[in-house]
Amino acid sequence: MEHKKTYNAMELKTTKGDLLIEGPIPPEQLARLEFHEDLIAFRPPKQQHKALVEIAALPEGRIIIARDYHTIVGYVTYLYPDPLERWSQGKMENLIELGAIEVIPKFRGCSVGKSLLKVSMMDDAMEDYITITTEYYWHWDLKGTNLNVWEYRKVMEKMMGAGGLEWFATDDPEISSHPANCLMVKIGNRVNNESIQKFDQLRFMNRFMY
Repeated sequence: MEHKKTYNAMELKTTKGDLLIEGPIPPEQLARLEFHEDLIAFRPPKQQHKALVEIAALPEGRIIIARDYHTIVGYVTYLYPDPLERWSQGKMENLIELGAIEVIPKFRGCSVGKSLLKVSMMDDAMEDYITITTEYYWHWDLKGTNLNVWEYRKVMEKMMGAGGLEWFATDDPEISSHPANCLMVKIGNRVNNESIQKFDQLRFMNRFMY
């Protein structure tokens, strides 16, 4: 499968300043930009910046960023699911995962997350993919937002909805381990039935196990 990446951008005006939402960004350009020191949700900023550059260099890897002049203040990543996850077991070339989304505290509540997802889906090539995201409550910044699990999940669902992702049922044990966890999915309009059936088998792998 050919992984086409078409650059898109939009300007987002916020009360904290104007941002440029753009991508997919090539690795060389990503490496040259500053990475905000408050982007600490997944690993220390320098390490996360390096990880994003590596993802951008993958054939299927996509990084969409929110930029304040030369500084990245938010991003979303798309790549193939982790080889240890069930979603990679079907070896589907047209299944990609929204792996991480992060926005610095200063710009939270300014629709940056929604805008990152909207720009992601402006690329027509996304219609060739099944895009998934797995949401686990233990990854959520409940403390920093003062939201409870259900309020946070509502925020996540709204944000993912901006990119056309919807809630899908699954028997994945990690997702099923807490009712707030969820699988959200967008099936591109050029994805064939065979791929959809294959994906359904991945969603319900325990159906015939006793």
